[in-house]
Amino acid sequence: MKKIILLMVLQCLATVSIYAQEQTKDTITPKDLNEVIVIGKKAELSQKQAKPLATIDEYLQQSGKIEMIKRGSYAWEPMINNMATERTLITIDGMRIFGACTDKMDPITSYIEVSNLAEATIKSGQQGACHGATIGGAIDLKRNRSNFADLGWKASVNTGYETNNNQKILGTAINYVNKSFYIDTDFMYRDADNYKAGNNQEVLFSQYRKFNISTTSGFLFNKNKLIEGSIIYDKATDVGYPALPMDVSLAEALITSLKFEYAPKSARIDKWETKLYYNTITHRMDDTKRPAVPIHMDMPGWSDTYGFYSKAKGVLDKHHFTADLNSFYNRSIAEMTMYPTDPNENLMFMFTWPDVRTFYGSLFLEDNIVLNTNSSLKFSGSLANHFNKVADQLGLESLQIFYPTMKDSKSRILKSISSNYSYTKNGFGYGFGLAYGERAPSVSEGYSFYLFNSFDRYDYIGNPGLKNESSIEGNTSLGYANKKFSAKLTSSYFHISNYIIGKPDATLIPMTIGGSGVKIYTALEYATIFNTDLNLEYQINDRFKAKGQLVYNYGKDFEDKNLPFISPLRYSATLNYKRNQFSSEIMVQGNATQTQYSPFYGEDRTPDYAVLNIATSYLFVVDGSKLNVKAGIENILDTYYSTFSDWNSIPRKGRNFFLNVTFSY
Repeated sequence: MKKIILLMVLQCLATVSIYAQEQTKDTITPKDLNEVIVIGKKAELSQKQAKPLATIDEYLQQSGKIEMIKRGSYAWEPMINNMATERTLITIDGMRIFGACTDKMDPITSYIEVSNLAEATIKSGQQGACHGATIGGAIDLKRNRSNFADLGWKASVNTGYETNNNQKILGTAINYVNKSFYIDTDFMYRDADNYKAGNNQEVLFSQYRKFNISTTSGFLFNKNKLIEGSIIYDKATDVGYPALPMDVSLAEALITSLKFEYAPKSARIDKWETKLYYNTITHRMDDTKRPAVPIHMDMPGWSDTYGFYSKAKGVLDKHHFTADLNSFYNRSIAEMTMYPTDPNENLMFMFTWPDVRTFYGSLFLEDNIVLNTNSSLKFSGSLANHFNKVADQLGLESLQIFYPTMKDSKSRILKSISSNYSYTKNGFGYGFGLAYGERAPSVSEGYSFYLFNSFDRYDYIGNPGLKNESSIEGNTSLGYANKKFSAKLTSSYFHISNYIIGKPDATLIPMTIGGSGVKIYTALEYATIFNTDLNLEYQINDRFKAKGQLVYNYGKDFEDKNLPFISPLRYSATLNYKRNQFSSEIMVQGNATQTQYSPFYGEDRTPDYAVLNIATSYLFVVDGSKLNVKAGIENILDTYYSTFSDWNSIPRKGRNFFLNVTFSY
């Protein structure tokens, strides 16, 4: 198998190399079939969505490829193809960022806001390997950016209120553009109390407060050269997590970058982009507001990442190529201090992430070949080096209790390759592809020390000797579209070897009071995951449009046991009405009963549910200024429900009235 993969990689590289000698530029551009959720520019935010000031989490749930693991009302963890963040990638404008929380309370999506985001590009499986090693896919969150065609000052004010959790939202944006310079600034503040589930049942410890500031500035010189700097500062405080035993007193992120873009006059290279970036994350878990805590704990974590990428895109004859060299250095450290109730007893301290340093470097190459006006064939491949080192001696010695021969460092080679064929003609299109990819164990999987998982109530210990997890993937798509109707069916299948998951070790005693035991990360022989989604859209007439979505997923391990967090049948249907400046929509969404749950991995059965939402809006336009007012009701029937991905079956929001107002000029 490895020889076949190596030959495919060499063939891909040779294809790019041979055609690099050609100079004829092709005018037909192949279309990537990746899913894109368009959120919109600041001034147009209110015109794009039924609830424009929704959180990023709510926007991402529109995708048939994405589910969200919910531990509270804020900072949900995205899953792509029913795979959690260990097997996927999330980037902001191509930048790698790593959370600082051992309990995954701080996904990368929590550090940006809808008001500064243009779109989320979702790539399934190895289509997302351009940003690094992945199994399930990748999400790239692309921020708003001014262009030099729309000159002058622009400003907008966003405000909103939601009744269910008394959430107050306030945001502003100011942009300035001239012929050679632009600056975009954005601010968003949210303050929410505990929310109420159906039947007016309050969910304690579900409050949060946060603000986000974003600035991007660019300078154009020589007409084909641009330098751009950006900064994001996000700070959340008093964040409750009702599904967990601890809350968060601080989640803070500083994300910075400096980018250089060059559009050569050469016929071969269309664009060359190089970015340097740095980000630092601080996260502090807190249990001081919880009643009857058996032993108080402080659990802070820190993550610092330095990185760069240099990406070139061009056209050579019928070949549209991309070459991307990228690298990052990350330092992840987390600790726990336990305070006994008896003041005469000593404090207990340990590293839960023992100052793990990760250095990653990879080369990604892609060749998208235009076969004719209707079809294209895309090859891509990457080769990466992944190096880990445990820098803290105390943490290393702690892990050596379980692994006496463990060394302080480990280097891995990661490979990926994919091929995809697509065909479109007269509105009809189809595509299929094959891929192979590998990933290294995450910091938690490789080096964690007694991390408590409240879902199955086990303490987890990392395993630095784990092999690379690898996946063979197949995907297909079939679609049709005309002026009134569109339908698209996509499917993917993953056969994942050395599937990393925690398994109980009866010889070890849990550290957590009331814990069920200790699990050590190990690798199953293999696991399989199948996903398929159907999206329909029909323009009934000039005023009415209907949309529908149906999603099905399936996951088993090599012993035919159900995998955890595999979605049951999911569906949604929407009817939109628009006339002049008025628009309205009604939506129903729900899940079937989760019958393929996994008691072995701590899951229980969740019943079916359906919720009904409605929203209306009106756009006022006066002398070039726009005032958009949107109001709606979510969960109109006040249904009490939880889904398969709600941690410890935490219930979701009950009836919620919202009002979003956006003024731009």
